[in-house]
Amino acid sequence: MTAEIITIGDEILIGQIVDTNSAWMAAQLNKVGIAVKQITSISDEAKHIAQALDEAQSRADIILITGGLGPTKDDVTKFTLAQYFNMKLIRHEATLKHVEDFFAKLNRPMLEVNCKQADVPDGCTVVFNKYGTAPAMWFENNDKIIISMPGVPFEMMHIMEEEVIPKLLDRFNMQSIVHKVILTAGLGESFLAEQISDIEESLPDYIKLAYLPKLAQVRLRLSAYGYQKEALEKEVEHFANLIVERVKPYVVATEDITLEKAILNLMEQHGLTLSTAESCTGGYIAHLITQHPGSSAVYAGGGVTYSNALKQSVLGVNEQTLANYGAVSEQTVSEMAGGAVKHFNTDYAIAVSGIAGPDGGTPDKPVGTVWIAVANKNQVKAKHYLFSNKRQQNIERAATAALTLLFMFLKQELP
Repeated sequence: MTAEIITIGDEILIGQIVDTNSAWMAAQLNKVGIAVKQITSISDEAKHIAQALDEAQSRADIILITGGLGPTKDDVTKFTLAQYFNMKLIRHEATLKHVEDFFAKLNRPMLEVNCKQADVPDGCTVVFNKYGTAPAMWFENNDKIIISMPGVPFEMMHIMEEEVIPKLLDRFNMQSIVHKVILTAGLGESFLAEQISDIEESLPDYIKLAYLPKLAQVRLRLSAYGYQKEALEKEVEHFANLIVERVKPYVVATEDITLEKAILNLMEQHGLTLSTAESCTGGYIAHLITQHPGSSAVYAGGGVTYSNALKQSVLGVNEQTLANYGAVSEQTVSEMAGGAVKHFNTDYAIAVSGIAGPDGGTPDKPVGTVWIAVANKNQVKAKHYLFSNKRQQNIERAATAALTLLFMFLKQELP
């Protein structure tokens, strides 16, 4: 079975909000064997909704719509669907009772516009919305299923999990979709593809390999489609093992996790602690690490030592080192990393110092120059990078490079 997702709302198209609904819905559909073929965002206009429905039905078996079901005049989805399917709006008594109870619990007056939330096209199946006043609506048209849901994320999620997915599973005999992810770092996409080209060519038609590059990382995803899930899982695992063995020095994880999470897992497994000393990244590495639950088992903390004075007082960087070589240098960043291990009392540390831009560069140290060091109690390893002239990109790339350097350092050190 194939699906298409349509999100409705001018607020998405003008960038006022980010469409997180589609990503979440696609993930849930994928889990039950429904492949999403297209995601479309459109404005709150009847003609665009009708056109999107026409096109979606020509491509997919199931069309899921979110947005435009509110009580205000700019929410036109329900009225457009009634016209599109040549249906009349009728008041759904069970929904009206739910809306009345909803407002009573909130101790708020209920207006006629709120009552209209219970008006639905007379040929649809009403899908109950436990957490809001706008019900979802299930239509069937020429062997196609069209489901319209509220755009409020937690309302939509409840309806998908409790109502829509179970109904679809009851209705169809779904194919299984099996995924296996291999995260690599330190090898470019084209070089990686060249290394495993023969393995990729040997894949059967029902197993696909996707390359998902991002800032010095490449996520490889094997996807298999069929009705024998257990056999698919074994076959996918076989090809994944071949790939891992071929590019083992660059493999970070064999599950769908981030680089920093892979580091946390590895360090926790060995009972190791980590600290950070950041200058140009401004705490971004610490943010990446601490967004993961349980990170405190490994991450002790760190310092954003932006000024030279803090590099000296917090990390113990020698004043003469800064005077002779500058803040952005191998010598300084090495002392920062060593100082973090010593002063924060951790097993390992990352240190970063650079020129993020857009100004501050010199002929010998242009914008995008970054020095990164990783250290433990016995040694320090430093590396020079030259990124772009875009500040945010430099911060993100420096953070990824620092984490990659640490991971490679750990792989060499640990048994």
